[in-house]
Amino acid sequence: MDKLIIRKMETSDLNEVLKIYKGGIETGMATFETIVPSSQVWDERHHVTLRFVAEEHNRVVGWIAISPVSTRTVYSGVGEVSVYISSDSKGKGIATELFKVLIEESEKEGFWTLQSSIFAINTSSIQLHKKMGFRIVGTREKIAQLHGKWHDTVIMEKRKVL
Repeated sequence: MDKLIIRKMETSDLNEVLKIYKGGIETGMATFETIVPSSQVWDERHHVTLRFVAEEHNRVVGWIAISPVSTRTVYSGVGEVSVYISSDSKGKGIATELFKVLIEESEKEGFWTLQSSIFAINTSSIQLHKKMGFRIVGTREKIAQLHGKWHDTVIMEKRKVL
């Protein structure tokens, strides 16, 4: 791997982040979303500080961020993780490096549970999450449709030792 920099995401990174997200949408196994949100909508959906990018050769090649799972105070330490890598940078360990930083920083900010909802067909993401200490909590069968086809999702979580 060339020199990889993991850093806090800046507003100026949003265009590249959204391009990478668009690539994820196009795979048909990363999200049920079919339209790339505006920068403002993306920004509003994600935690203000727990968002990081991976940069290689001055180019954003991946990102990771947390979305709140609830507005209720009792769930303030539970976040849903999104991680996306550009198609030409997959398989280089970039997601692992992003996860390491996110896990450490989220615990410092008081998060005790990270969770992910992953398409059951996305076995590489499930393996990545297992490698990062997540466990499978369950499967939601036929939870939603994408392009007229029902999909199952695997729910995974990582708990901080309390």
